[in-house]
Amino acid sequence: MVRANGAVSLRELARVVQTSEVTVRRDVRALEAEGLLDRRHGGAVLPGGFSREPGYPQKTHLAAAEKSAIADLAAGLVEEGDAVVVGAGTTTQELARRLARVPGLTVVTNSLLVAQALAHANRVEVVMTGGTLRGSNYALVGSGAEQSLQGLRVARAFVSGSGLTAERGLSTTNMLSASVDRALVQAAAEVVVLADHTKLGTDTMFQTVPTDAVTHLVTDEQATADDRTARELDALADRGVQVTVAPLGLTGDQPQSYGHGPAAHPGAAAPADPRRAPQGAPLPGQRRPGAHGGPPHAAPGAASGAGLAGPGQAARLAELGSRRKH
Repeated sequence: MVRANGAVSLRELARVVQTSEVTVRRDVRALEAEGLLDRRHGGAVLPGGFSREPGYPQKTHLAAAEKSAIADLAAGLVEEGDAVVVGAGTTTQELARRLARVPGLTVVTNSLLVAQALAHANRVEVVMTGGTLRGSNYALVGSGAEQSLQGLRVARAFVSGSGLTAERGLSTTNMLSASVDRALVQAAAEVVVLADHTKLGTDTMFQTVPTDAVTHLVTDEQATADDRTARELDALADRGVQVTVAPLGLTGDQPQSYGHGPAAHPGAAAPADPRRAPQGAPLPGQRRPGAHGGPPHAAPGAASGAGLAGPGQAARLAELGSRRKH
């Protein structure tokens, strides 16, 4: 599967071979020891993945359900009349499909796939950068793309990448893509990174957004299921990043925050309109990390026992929070 797709998630492997992720993880370790693949948080890639980027067809099949959940949550951060920047990527393409329903929206992008997803939206204006087409991800890159972004200012940028770490921030495997992503980010007052669990803890060649420039991270619940990615979320929150975990379960599950301090308790009330919260307030499902000594904000939730993935997941978040307190 890795040879065919370039990358694969543990979740998908477990589903295909009908076994547990624990068993799959053990076998992936053995395959890595033989030099047949490289492990990544939540998945595996072909050897040499530090500098190799899977093609678009391969990336569309990797963590597809997780990307969809992330896009659902991120779309809630955009309102009628907003102007936003959306970068290239399969997750941002999923976001664009949902933004087609937001009237009065202006979207600036260097991605043909994002533009295509919005092409038939009645009241969405799409502004494309110039540049040279990079066929592997259908994005416009180069000096033409960067120059077309000069002087632009929007409220929020939505970007993805090949890897995200607390130490280095968001990164990608291609120099031209990294340069355009930096120009996209510079045009926005806030930066929202969309990154599924397979990208957490992964570091690639070219930095696009340093950690201190990332305002929010939207990821999926698989990121909390592995100790390594959970620690990465903690480290990002400690650096001031607002982290929101998108649920993969039944409709009605609430997004969870993942920040410094004890886990948020279900049942906390949400703001009447969280997308219009004051500057610095948490977005839906978020707690602001208590980096400056103040208490974190509670995340909205359902009744006791509900949450991201049922009582077991809530207990794990509470356990991690307790561990940090002590």
